[in-house]
Amino acid sequence: MAKQTAVDSLKESIRLLEIRQVEEGLILKEQFKISYESLKLVNLIKNSFKEITSSIEVKSSFFETIVSLLTGYLSKKIMVSPNSNIFKKILGTILQFGVSSVVAKNADLIMTVISDLIDRFLHPEEDDEEEEIAEPEVR
Repeated sequence: MAKQTAVDSLKESIRLLEIRQVEEGLILKEQFKISYESLKLVNLIKNSFKEITSSIEVKSSFFETIVSLLTGYLSKKIMVSPNSNIFKKILGTILQFGVSSVVAKNADLIMTVISDLIDRFLHPEEDDEEEEIAEPEVR
């Protein structure tokens, strides 16, 4: 009778191991699908782009680059008309690169000045109060 329980116990162990093998096989197949999808070129590029754009430094430098290029382009458009001669167009292109370069190098200073101007424009009464407090009264 002890042999029969040992045989039953062995069969039960084999059955449990077979169930475990099937479950682990399904998990392995699912992990393979996930790995395969993540290694596709499109997904690699998309994930890399998400990582790059989630960085604050990249966002700020991207914004600074866009602003510098836009100001250079606008300065050229203001100074050079479409009917200008070739000499003026060349000077306009040089001006565009110069303005873009200056704005790119001084982006932090420009942003500070612009934000100060916006603050003064939006809250002019606060500036007047600060000036009155800063000046000592003479009696």
